[in-house]
Amino acid sequence: MNISPDSILTVQDVADYLRVNQRTVYRLVVDGRLPGFKVGAAWRFKRVDIDAWIQAQSQPARGGEAT
Repeated sequence: MNISPDSILTVQDVADYLRVNQRTVYRLVVDGRLPGFKVGAAWRFKRVDIDAWIQAQSQPARGGEAT
């Protein structure tokens, strides 16, 4: 998928980019777990925000280690 970093994506674009179902994208954005914004009734996403979200998901969980 050749999308410029400053692109605005649709739900279908994000689903294709993440290789998930559109319902998964809707669930994540409605739950506040995926960054997005509404234009009228339609969800839109900044490509840079999605890339940052992917990077954050790739980070190891920071939990308290037993000492």
